[in-house]
Amino acid sequence: MAKAARAHDVSPEAIERRQSALRIALQQRGLRNTRQREVLTEIFFAAKGHLSLEELLGLAKQRDGGIGYATVYRTLKLLTELGLAHERQFSDGHLRYEAADDLHHDHLICTRCGLIVEFEEDEIERLQEEVALRHGFRLASHRMELYGVCRNCLSQS
Repeated sequence: MAKAARAHDVSPEAIERRQSALRIALQQRGLRNTRQREVLTEIFFAAKGHLSLEELLGLAKQRDGGIGYATVYRTLKLLTELGLAHERQFSDGHLRYEAADDLHHDHLICTRCGLIVEFEEDEIERLQEEVALRHGFRLASHRMELYGVCRNCLSQS
């Protein structure tokens, strides 16, 4: 199971901003905001890690036993389509989701315990832009994942 240090804001205000953005997007698409969707998104937006569908389902069932796999799947798909979540697939092959925020970040992933640490580094961003320009590219997006062994796993060796 992946654990993570989160870069995004999970304050009650930030969660409500995301919920509000979802309500507006649903209304614009003519979709209802069901109680189950509200429960799922509240849990998801408050999460401090990259959640798999199964992890979100487990957390949701603690609050509402009637929430099923298909509801979680459809909600995560919708959040991704609306730009309120990002789907990530790290080297272990499992899909995980994280709440979208305005700040770009990259990931450090421990290959032993699955720890995922988000980080921001202006110098790396600057160098990527410089390399792209040197090769005649204008970057549209990128994703950096650095794999290694975390401090805790190293100390257990």
